[in-house]
Amino acid sequence: MTTIDYPAGSLVNARGRDWLVLPGSPEGTLLVRPLGGHDHETTVLLPRVDEFAAATFDPPTVDDRGDASRARLLRDALRLSFRASGGPFRSFARLAVTPRNYQLVPLMMAANQDVTRLLIADGVGVGKTVEAGLIAAELLATGEAQRLAVLCSPQLAPQWQSELRHKFGIDAQLLLPSTVSRLMRRVPFGSNVYQHHPYLVISTDFIKQKSRRDEFAWHCPELVIVDEAHTCVAPTAVGKSSQAHLRYALLRKLADKPERHLVLLTATPHSGEDTAWQSLIGLLDDRLGNLPADLSGRDREDDRKLLARFMIQRQRADIREYLDEDTPFPERETTETAYKLTAGYRQLFDDVMEYVREQVADPKLSAVRQRVRWWSAIALLRCLASSPAAAEQTLLNRSAVAAVDDEDEVDAYAEPRVLDTDLDDTLEAEDVTVGADTGESDTPNTAARRRLRELASAAAALKGPRSDAKLKRLIPLAKELLDQGYYPIVFCRYIPTADYLAEHLASALSKVKDLKIDAVTGTLPPDERESRVDSLSNHDGPRLLIATDCLAEGINLQDGFTAVVHYDLAWNPTRHEQREGRVDRFGQQAPTVRTVTYYGEDNGIDGIVLQVLIRRHEHIKRSIGVSVPIPVDSTTVMKAIWESLLLRGKEAEQLTLDFAEATSKSLAEQVEVEWTNAAEREKVSRSRFRQAGLKPDTVEQALTEVRRALGGPADVETFTRTALSLMGAATSDTDDGFTANVDTLPAAVRDQLPLTRSKRLDFHRSLPVPVGHSVLNRTDATVDALSRYVLDAALDSRLDPVARPARRAGVMRTRAVSKVTTLLMVRHRLEISIFGSATTVTQVAEEVTFLAFTATGDNLSWLPQAEVDTLLSVTPSGNVDDALARMQLGRALGRLPALTKHLTTAGKDAAKDLVAQHQAVRSASKAGGRQESNGGCPMSALTVF
Repeated sequence: MTTIDYPAGSLVNARGRDWLVLPGSPEGTLLVRPLGGHDHETTVLLPRVDEFAAATFDPPTVDDRGDASRARLLRDALRLSFRASGGPFRSFARLAVTPRNYQLVPLMMAANQDVTRLLIADGVGVGKTVEAGLIAAELLATGEAQRLAVLCSPQLAPQWQSELRHKFGIDAQLLLPSTVSRLMRRVPFGSNVYQHHPYLVISTDFIKQKSRRDEFAWHCPELVIVDEAHTCVAPTAVGKSSQAHLRYALLRKLADKPERHLVLLTATPHSGEDTAWQSLIGLLDDRLGNLPADLSGRDREDDRKLLARFMIQRQRADIREYLDEDTPFPERETTETAYKLTAGYRQLFDDVMEYVREQVADPKLSAVRQRVRWWSAIALLRCLASSPAAAEQTLLNRSAVAAVDDEDEVDAYAEPRVLDTDLDDTLEAEDVTVGADTGESDTPNTAARRRLRELASAAAALKGPRSDAKLKRLIPLAKELLDQGYYPIVFCRYIPTADYLAEHLASALSKVKDLKIDAVTGTLPPDERESRVDSLSNHDGPRLLIATDCLAEGINLQDGFTAVVHYDLAWNPTRHEQREGRVDRFGQQAPTVRTVTYYGEDNGIDGIVLQVLIRRHEHIKRSIGVSVPIPVDSTTVMKAIWESLLLRGKEAEQLTLDFAEATSKSLAEQVEVEWTNAAEREKVSRSRFRQAGLKPDTVEQALTEVRRALGGPADVETFTRTALSLMGAATSDTDDGFTANVDTLPAAVRDQLPLTRSKRLDFHRSLPVPVGHSVLNRTDATVDALSRYVLDAALDSRLDPVARPARRAGVMRTRAVSKVTTLLMVRHRLEISIFGSATTVTQVAEEVTFLAFTATGDNLSWLPQAEVDTLLSVTPSGNVDDALARMQLGRALGRLPALTKHLTTAGKDAAKDLVAQHQAVRSASKAGGRQESNGGCPMSALTVF
């Protein structure tokens, strides 16, 4: 016996079960997967060992009757059991996430490229991770890529791993400094970690180091996703961000291989520096790197079209009702709250300001020592504005740049840590204090050090709400948010401040019933941060999270929190947007989220930052609906402010909030003009690249085909409810799904379900779900087991009727038809070959189709598909006598042998339709026009109604 006897798509019976024959069977064997089974169950049947024969399904009988709802149940069970269904996308049957309509657009852009090169610049909270995951799943399913690497910060790596595993079925390993040794131990001789593990989530800052970069580039997977790609641009300033240089060098090396798929993700693609922007888009195509910053005008139409092929940028307004699908986002309520220093804190500010002015004004200092003192002074004042705890630690710690003897090195180290610019995650967390002691000697009793210790003692004495007005005002603010039903996150800049707040808020709010408070800072490893956040999010009661900016970027907090308090102002307006984006994003269940900007009216620092950067940033965002980074280097702005404060003497204390009085007039005008111009450019860019040149009807057609082949979320919920109810389970609605009592289910059903010790099943409409609960999607273990059971039970007439919720035959009286009409549900398996740019993949696709005909004698008239679709929702208009039902059904069943020719033709037509669907979403790709399909195995009728 050879494999030719059983072509791909045919069914065989062996080892007591039915198997689906897959493509690629070695000569003399059969590569098979259990019918309705998973890929990991694939095996090989050997003719000399296994006895097998063609599997057949007996036609339904007149005794196997049921109503229309039981026929629809069987249809849905069959569709949900498919893992290689038809439709335009090969991966969708295996997804555990239901994409929103707008999230298909980047996938369709990728499908229209021979090699995927995309910049997805959708706004914060829109769902870029899902969009990138869809592209990855499809490229892996079609064979365009065999391996995947996601480059991200180590903080985001566990989240990426979880998203890929639970939503896309991609079991990726973490490659981080903490995991590399363990992964290396698994690698067999002659291989390496990049080859042995096909799917990796890698710390960008770990792999960018020269000692690892070249080996990774040589063995890099065919598909690379880069998260927060704006941190990987080529720096424009000499001596600025050597770490960014390394990141860019890594991506440049990866992008230089033209056949590599590259997907870049960022919510802030343009930092305000045109050269950096050009270096980012130049990674996608060399032509893009040479485009001018201004693409307006008719003469730039071709350039705009070129960029639109590689970039998509949308905000909430663009996708809220895309293709008539409502995508709910919460409303954001933004307020400002101020406090004034106590007399004791005011005195400490004055003493510290006097000290730092003396330090920076010493004319005897070398240029390097001046830079060390200048940065240390700024860091000290920021910590003093944050909390007495942060001020105390900074005053006692030696400056991290005290021993550095190169001026550029001092700036490169201190600037990102003091002014909230880029930071290399491999060096230290960005929430640590820098240190104020700039002394070059180790002598502990110098006058300067004695003075620092005196100031530190004064700061320590101000701890607590009695002397710290900032903390005192936060207590009623936090209580107000909790009383209103919000779950706040209090963001602060420094670790000592976070610990300080956790201690005092726990005491001050101890009377709030069931309140749980926790703090997450950069001192914790990423997995511990995630564990603490999850624990707090799942607390069934009031909760409050205190966090530094280690949680401000990328990590989703919308499931557990609904408000953000900016306890410390960030000196980069984008950081405020990132903080708020943790709760104000798609998936937030609360209709309203609150954000509170908290600042000191009289500390000489917050008011200027608020007026110069934060309020101006918010004004532009309200005007055009999108955040625009400050186009002038923010460090230039902040340096000018600090020169005003530190070098002008005591008269600087009288500065008003007018930016012109804090900096030079020319700089004020430059910021105002350039930021306004940048906002206008961003507004034009958003309208230009929000739809990526794809016509909405093209996307809508693809959606229609996907839902026809697989069903939608509503179909999954209807199937699950109906199946359980028909088998005797009582169901009860919940806020986001329903529960079902399993005590009354037949034992055969309970044996098939992944039940816990609980006597009920809990279903939710969306992820995440508590341990032991189920989500209503096709790949959930409980839904999967239920669909398989319903299908298997329908084919086994020996089972108890109660344990067979679906039926394969029926007769209905309805006013929807004027003559006797026979409706068939047929299953079809066909082989499709996808010719990619690098490889050819042959797969078996499974589909369920409905056909209908009327009969005049022996002549059959087949109904158009549109009329067939209407028959699926008809309702009975009366009862049918049992004898008449048996006669009508017997007559229809008797015609089945004569339908073989038509079913064969219909199968060939289905194969052509599948290829057409595949081609429709890949029309612009050279490889997209190269799909082939045989007619597949003959259609088999599962139901007759």
